[in-house]
Amino acid sequence: MAVSTPAHWPALPVLPDAATNAVVASGLLPELAYALGGPFHFLLPDAFTANLHAMQRTLETAGVEGFVYYAKKANKAAVFVEQAAAHGAGVDVASAAELREALGHGVRGEHLMVTGPAKDRALLRLAVTHSALIAVDALDELDAVITTALAGPIRPARILLRVLPPAQPHSRFGMTDDELATALDRCLQGGEALRMEGFSFHLSGYALQPRADLAARLVGKCRTARDMGLAAGRVSIGGGLPISYTDADSWHTFLDTQQPAHYHADKTFNSSDFYPYHSPVSGARALEYLLETRPEHGHGTLAQILTDAGVELLMEPGRALLDQAGATVFTVQGAKDREGCQLLTVNGTSLSLSEQWFNSEYLPDPLLIPLKPATASGVFPASVGAATCLESDMLTWRKIAFPHRPRTGDLLLYPNTAGYQMDSNESPFHDLPLPPKVVIDHTDRPRPRWQLDRHFT
Repeated sequence: MAVSTPAHWPALPVLPDAATNAVVASGLLPELAYALGGPFHFLLPDAFTANLHAMQRTLETAGVEGFVYYAKKANKAAVFVEQAAAHGAGVDVASAAELREALGHGVRGEHLMVTGPAKDRALLRLAVTHSALIAVDALDELDAVITTALAGPIRPARILLRVLPPAQPHSRFGMTDDELATALDRCLQGGEALRMEGFSFHLSGYALQPRADLAARLVGKCRTARDMGLAAGRVSIGGGLPISYTDADSWHTFLDTQQPAHYHADKTFNSSDFYPYHSPVSGARALEYLLETRPEHGHGTLAQILTDAGVELLMEPGRALLDQAGATVFTVQGAKDREGCQLLTVNGTSLSLSEQWFNSEYLPDPLLIPLKPATASGVFPASVGAATCLESDMLTWRKIAFPHRPRTGDLLLYPNTAGYQMDSNESPFHDLPLPPKVVIDHTDRPRPRWQLDRHFT
């Protein structure tokens, strides 16, 4: 029977998405669950392309010269790399395997950004050979880049110098002002082996004002470097453009009402550790807001500061390009009644929802897709556990108020998981295979068709 206590079960409904709804309505998901025999992710590449075009239009409308690199670490599926290559974007990589994968799926070497700290020699050799842009994180890494360039083909190593954010002095990324001064001298000494193209930074969090402030500061550093005779015409702001999974009222109501009784075993979370599932501005609109922001101690907007200095803006969004670009599907394979609620077990693990990695929870409500027509409606709270022998392996600690009683064989769809959820933490634990990625094609067809993603490794 349905239960009605507590009087209010916190919910976090996702923003509507026509493409995801069309996949559900098509009846394809039960067929895929049967064919694949386990959990799977489905990908919607058209959403990625639409997000990319929106960012490119935002730069063009603002009159800012810029270039978008897709942060591959957010999702390793090949189809998103292919979309980036086909639509005038680059790819941000941090390993030799990621670099080779990007090249193999059509990304030109000069459209690669190589980030990450303390890059190994194999990665640096590939980056220099293919004219990728390297974000240099430390002085010893700069020395390694110069050595690699001098030993390799006759072409300069293209670099940005990564800056330690003054507002985050304990970050492990970037160089101090003193280290940057030394780095600029070494860039001059490197001569034709090196092309210093500007500066970059890694800034934690999603606030836009600090990004505008630091970007404007780096425009000033570009001017200084130019006066020294270096090229220095580009500034990279990294990623961190927020997206919204839900509306403002739902998000704030959830934060105000959720309590331990709403979670399996009275689990508690620190609300500050939750991803901000609503943002007043998101995606391309967040980029527009960033460009319209007036940096502290600056004259005019960030867009004006960049254009006046003739500096190109680079960015490496991941989640913001993957908004509504995919979802994750599990099959319910067992259910227990516990104190008026259900405890479900699905045919997968929480490793496919990587917020658990951050001692947090993926909060958007999963969608229940009944295997057979539901016979009763009401409020049926249930938490979702994994098919492993670990007590803490829960996909959803929160008791979700499902509109029907979940039963064995039903599907649970976790929405909008393409950004960082699908493979940041996946592992073949218990010798379970990794969930496959299914690329959905809606193009001019009455019913969507699909194929497996072509990721190499």
